[in-house]
Amino acid sequence: MILIADSGATKTDWCYGASRFNHTHIQTEGINPFHQTEAYIRRVIGEQLLPQLGEASHACTCIYFYGAGCLPSVTSRVSEALQHFFPEVPIEVESDLLGAARALCQHRAGIACILGTGSNSCLYDGTRIEQHIPPLGYILGDEGSGAYLGKHFVADCLKGQLPAHLRNALLKELNTDAAGIIERIYRQPQANRFLASIAPFIHQHRKEEEVHAFLLHSFDEFFRRNVLLYSRHLPVSFTGSVAWHFRTEIEESARSCGLFLGTFLQSPIEKLAEYHHLNSF
Repeated sequence: MILIADSGATKTDWCYGASRFNHTHIQTEGINPFHQTEAYIRRVIGEQLLPQLGEASHACTCIYFYGAGCLPSVTSRVSEALQHFFPEVPIEVESDLLGAARALCQHRAGIACILGTGSNSCLYDGTRIEQHIPPLGYILGDEGSGAYLGKHFVADCLKGQLPAHLRNALLKELNTDAAGIIERIYRQPQANRFLASIAPFIHQHRKEEEVHAFLLHSFDEFFRRNVLLYSRHLPVSFTGSVAWHFRTEIEESARSCGLFLGTFLQSPIEKLAEYHHLNSF
């Protein structure tokens, strides 16, 4: 039995089974070794994962873990926490970006992109990441992400770059005023999540001419500052909530940039199961 994980900040999607035609999905709290200790990760595995696996945990033969925050300096926190409960099982811990690339491209070369709360991208050679433009986070980068869209949409509303009815509707939606938004962004934690939470409002108004133009400019910036810098011209594929819900605008922007699009996935876990089970069976 193979156990596969795709972990983000809030949840981890797990998939386990004997083949790509016979597997089960479960969820636990998100695991991020950049922010969590090994002891904390052990608690998540012991208290949330193992009870859901039940007897299947004894049949595990291999574990593949893909997660946000899985930098080389901290991946041992995940691998050692898993090894505690699965002492004889080979464990591979990789970044969520490699997981996205393997899910989106399988064994083919391509450009893989994540557009969710943050954004990321890479040039993938069919097995590993060949080239990577750093996303730099929502302050310096993360173009095309939920946080990026929220940040620039709020700024454009408050600076009068978008129609007054959008500004008024946004303030009503957030139940605050301009000063309240500044307070929330500059003086409270997790401003990126707050900004990303504005993406559904933008989605509701995406058919309006000014919002449509705003979205195209935002995704043009993602392509210009990331994808177009890669050394090879290959199909560009996407996963993540922003990619899924703004697919039409992304496709329009990609065409204007002369790019060829590949796959769109809402979540990588199912295709990760396909990637690893095709390898193994």
